[in-house]
Amino acid sequence: MQIMTVKAGTINYGDLKKNDQIRSKQLGQPIDGKLLESPKQGRGLKKTILIWSNGSQIGMFDEGGSVWATDIVEVLRQGTWHRVTGQPA
Repeated sequence: MQIMTVKAGTINYGDLKKNDQIRSKQLGQPIDGKLLESPKQGRGLKKTILIWSNGSQIGMFDEGGSVWATDIVEVLRQGTWHRVTGQPA
C-alpha cells in the first residue's frame, strides 16, 4: 500500500460522508481507515464516530470501533489528503 503525503486545504467535519477514506490518531500515530457512518446526527454532529481502522499498518489488528471526532485528522478526496477541522469537542 502506498501512503500519499500530499495535503491541500481543509474539509469541515460535518462534510464527511460514510465510506470516506480517513486518517485517525486514536492508536498514537496516524493510520488509514474508513468511515462506517456519517458524522451528521439530526441537527448536530456526533462526538464519536464508527470507523474501520487499518491497525496492521503499525503492527496491530484491523478492526472496527468508535473513535472521538477529534481523532479524525485527515480525509482523502480526489486523490489528495485534506485536514479535517470543526470537530465537536
